[in-house]
Amino acid sequence: MAPYNSSVSASRSERPLVLSRPEHPVSRSNIDSNAIKVLYRLHHGGFKSYLVGGAVRDLMLGRRPKDFDASTNARPQQIRRLFRNSRIIGRRFRLAHVYFHDGIVEVSTFRRDPDPQSQGNGQSDLLITDDNVFGSPKEDAYRRDFTINALFYDISDFSVIDWVGGVEDLHLKKIRTIGDAEVRFQEDPVRMLRACELAGRLDFDIEETAQVAIRTHRREVEKAAPARLTEEICELLRSGSSNPILQWMIRLGLLEVFLPEAYLVMSAGEHGAGEFERIPTVIDEMVESGREISDAAVFGSLLLPSVLLRRRDVEAVNQRPIRRAALRELTGEVLAPFVSRFALSRQRTEQLHQAIWAFHRFADRWKSAGDRIRFAGYPGFDDALTLLEIMVGATGEGEAKLDLWRKIQEKRPEQAPRAKVSRPRRRRRRRR
Repeated sequence: MAPYNSSVSASRSERPLVLSRPEHPVSRSNIDSNAIKVLYRLHHGGFKSYLVGGAVRDLMLGRRPKDFDASTNARPQQIRRLFRNSRIIGRRFRLAHVYFHDGIVEVSTFRRDPDPQSQGNGQSDLLITDDNVFGSPKEDAYRRDFTINALFYDISDFSVIDWVGGVEDLHLKKIRTIGDAEVRFQEDPVRMLRACELAGRLDFDIEETAQVAIRTHRREVEKAAPARLTEEICELLRSGSSNPILQWMIRLGLLEVFLPEAYLVMSAGEHGAGEFERIPTVIDEMVESGREISDAAVFGSLLLPSVLLRRRDVEAVNQRPIRRAALRELTGEVLAPFVSRFALSRQRTEQLHQAIWAFHRFADRWKSAGDRIRFAGYPGFDDALTLLEIMVGATGEGEAKLDLWRKIQEKRPEQAPRAKVSRPRRRRRRRR
């Protein structure tokens, strides 16, 4: 962690810990210029204006934040009037997006915990479905998930404000919930995933009471919206720290519930396919090298091992290579539960099918080099090549095949004709 004045200890009293500019490492030079513009316009408009959340946490740790979010006492419509380049979004949590030519700054209004009676879930259900009850900075800090995510940077005097002991927990490298961990995880089950994500990415420990709460309430994650869980998967695997994150989820019994496909990958050794266990590590290495990995390749890296294991079993029983139609059917059967559980869009689903089907075709017998080059124009080819690279990195096998298809990719015309995607026909159900 970057140095701060350790003689000042965080308190959990009625008054916050306030670190003046000389007492912390956060500098405006390390804050996104668009975020600075938003913070100053809010401040000059007469509103409180804070940089909040993960950005302050990362800057305190000497890391480069991925996003820069602001929070203010201005209401969403007031923010909209102040920024002509903004739009109000969200239903469960209304906030403003301020648009710039090179990015977006998210601006939220200070919230407080909503009245449980207004949630409409029944007295025994703590899940929050409406989070638009505005409050004070202190109330906003206390309603956030973890102490290290509840630090504020005040643009008016460049101080860091800590209501909940986040500075101390940064120093201790501790992931601690704000308030009762069992309640916080039931209010929003995605917080359990984020606890593991923070611990894995920052190399922090999760406080013991939070660990117990995750083990107890891990099935609550099934209540989260599929769209939120889908984005969590993408962020997790593109974090560059997916392996330690997944290890935390296994340790707390969460992965088998949240993402059984990844659980199979991580426990592949128990199924006689231990080489697949390296898939997250290979993806982390690719991300760290600056590679961008598409959604289809991210999802495919989790699902392909199951497809390959099923294919191996079928071919072992039949003592011959699987037929193309049967392989399509087998692939569809493996992908269907994942697509349904996470309610993937039609576009994402089609791209996933294309990527895995193109991966299968790498093993085909091709009549000519020209046929291979034409195949390189297939919509799923690039994603399939990424999957092949991941599998080669994980298993150590297939390097020659990867080199061959990379060379073919280089020979592909810039505007290669796209091959028509053939989809398996749906069987009509017989009327009974």
